Amino acid sequence: MNKITVTEKNTEAKKIFNPIPYGRQNITEEDIQAVIETLQSDYLTQGPKIYEFEVAFATYVGAKYAVAVANGTAALHLNALALGVKPGDKVITTPITFAASANCIRYCGGEVVFADIDPNTYLLDIKAVRQLLEASPIGTYQGIVPVDFAGRAVDLEAFRKLANEYGLWIIQDSCHSPGGYFIDSSGVKQHCGNGNFADLAIFSFHPVKHIACGEGGMITTNDKELYDKLMMLRTHGITKNESKYTNSISFAGGIDTYPLWYMEMQDLGYNYRITDFQAALGLSQLQRADEGISKRKEIAKSYEEAFNGKKFIKSQSGVIDGHAYHLYILEVEDRLGLYNYLRTQNIFAQIHYIPCHLMPYYRQFGWAAGDMPNAETYYKHCISLPMYPTLTDEQQDFVIKSVLNYYGAL
Repeated sequence: MNKITVTEKNTEAKKIFNPIPYGRQNITEEDIQAVIETLQSDYLTQGPKIYEFEVAFATYVGAKYAVAVANGTAALHLNALALGVKPGDKVITTPITFAASANCIRYCGGEVVFADIDPNTYLLDIKAVRQLLEASPIGTYQGIVPVDFAGRAVDLEAFRKLANEYGLWIIQDSCHSPGGYFIDSSGVKQHCGNGNFADLAIFSFHPVKHIACGEGGMITTNDKELYDKLMMLRTHGITKNESKYTNSISFAGGIDTYPLWYMEMQDLGYNYRITDFQAALGLSQLQRADEGISKRKEIAKSYEEAFNGKKFIKSQSGVIDGHAYHLYILEVEDRLGLYNYLRTQNIFAQIHYIPCHLMPYYRQFGWAAGDMPNAETYYKHCISLPMYPTLTDEQQDFVIKSVLNYYGAL
């Protein structure tokens, strides 16, 4: 293989292109005006735009309820709290994810148990999860956190069946997959976060995600009891629903009814609220969500066609029905060399992810190299190429040619 060295730079290309990141937000004039209008309104937080965003997002994914929060990590934490995760509870998740998918269990004192990935999908391997469950008495584990990694939807119908066998709840981490779906056993599209199989699902509105709010997150569910609990936990554990009050009217300062000022803190909650102007931005971005997914699929198809059959490619995301394409991943030989070379070309590819079980924090619990062979092999070869709706054909062509050029495949 006639690879070029990192020092051989395409200087002409660098004159043409500004840096090409792996992901980028797209803020339009409509987005800006939506934020300005909210900034000029009576509410900056705890106002009507938040509920409007929640309703619109729930409709988009097909769920009954949605709760907007400060970020995806807050969403995960609230989910673990709402499901009652407590010290000693064991919860299974994937090692190939952002650390928050596991950390939310630790926030509540629970124990994270990793199961390996399927090397063909990069998703949590249901067979590995079943092996863990079968090796222990029923009741050993309390839940599963599958992740729609890179935008590829987990088959939650299969996970729900397994979870039901062992009495487990499911949190679906859909940060990468708004608009994504899988096809169930009846041939029906099951959209990520629709609540038909998972107890709770979460999304992120970080700038590199499909919908950008700067920061922000959303929880979706079809369970009214969980929804009510989340709404209270989101705001310090406080309720203003008098049907739930436990203190007397007289204690509250009323005579026949509770006074309007009264509220009760009934649980140890958090300030995990989102602002109205972030919600306004999210609402505006949501209008273009399907358009963005369509463009991402076009980009994925071009990558797949360009790299299909190349000897230096071990695997790639490919063209998958229902994939939301937050990321487009290649598995390659000499990943470090390619990564460094792309940076010389102003192409800022990224690595997703360093296996969670090998992070120093989780190593202290006994996890070690060799525990998750599929995840560890994947990490040695993975690289995420630029993937966002405003990536131009010219830019993508330059990315493709740069990869091919590095491996002497032009």
